[in-house]
Amino acid sequence: FLEKVGLTDKRDEHPSRLSGGQKQRVAIARALCMEPKVLMFDEPTSALDPELVGEMLKTMEVLAHEGSTMIVVTHEMSFAREAADRVIYLDDGLIVEEGPPEQVLDAPREELTQQFLRRFLRDTGD
Repeated sequence: FLEKVGLTDKRDEHPSRLSGGQKQRVAIARALCMEPKVLMFDEPTSALDPELVGEMLKTMEVLAHEGSTMIVVTHEMSFAREAADRVIYLDDGLIVEEGPPEQVLDAPREELTQQFLRRFLRDTGD
């Protein structure tokens, strides 16, 4: 499982010597040991240094392309566009819009989704 998350070289490393991104990927490997039907991630990159975000997203993309079912809360729009089969936009806990990433992210039908994406993309440049 460490191979799947790109950490075979860290198998003998003490946890205190791992980066935040490496610790998160170890947590994914531990979860995979239980052969879950669904993996759930809540903003998996939010606490990471910018240089570690790519490692985490790459790991999740590999899992997605291998057929793992994941529910991911994220503001990483490029990742959502690449890895997701479906995107759901929520506002105040309610589903505003859902559909394929191309529709929700590139041609949203709902005004709230359009407003969010305009604000978000302006602020992040994503």
